[in-house]
Amino acid sequence: MNKRQFLGSAALAAVAAPASTLAAPAARGPALLTVSGAIERGNRGPFNPALDQMMHKQQVSFERAWAFDFAELAALPARTIRPTLEYDGKAHELRGPLLLDVLARAGARVGDAGKFLLRAVDGYAVELSGKQARSLGFIVATHLDGQPMPLGGLGPLWAVYDADRVPEMAAKPLNARFGNCPWALYHVAVQA
Repeated sequence: MNKRQFLGSAALAAVAAPASTLAAPAARGPALLTVSGAIERGNRGPFNPALDQMMHKQQVSFERAWAFDFAELAALPARTIRPTLEYDGKAHELRGPLLLDVLARAGARVGDAGKFLLRAVDGYAVELSGKQARSLGFIVATHLDGQPMPLGGLGPLWAVYDADRVPEMAAKPLNARFGNCPWALYHVAVQA
């Protein structure tokens, strides 16, 4: 199976995965988001350079991580935002859990000064602070206009905030508002 088939199958399986409870000890469907670094618990083994090829190519490594499947992310309390997107200049509804709630579920204690690196499948990476994530209201969007986001579009996960509701960002040109918002998010490294 080639990489595209694998990623497409993983995204499709994740969207169709049954809901799980927050008490689940491990991801039940394919992992869509891995959180590593300064976390208190894990539900997957350490980084494996042979099997974690995308992470290996992007120089990601860890001893402990929490892997989220679609159902576990969808089971967290969700927020809905409605930013105007740069891709078509229209407002769209995005829904998903708060980014800081996702990190807390993985056992990360991120204060205002805490930092973490958000990484997309194409290698694009953005460092944020806890203060930025909290003040901007970052979510891990799982749905766009009521539908799960597919791989190959902006999903299946997108770290994003409502730039229209942040005055200093709303004043910027549309194409300058989302530089800190990696779509196709797959990894978060929490720094100690």
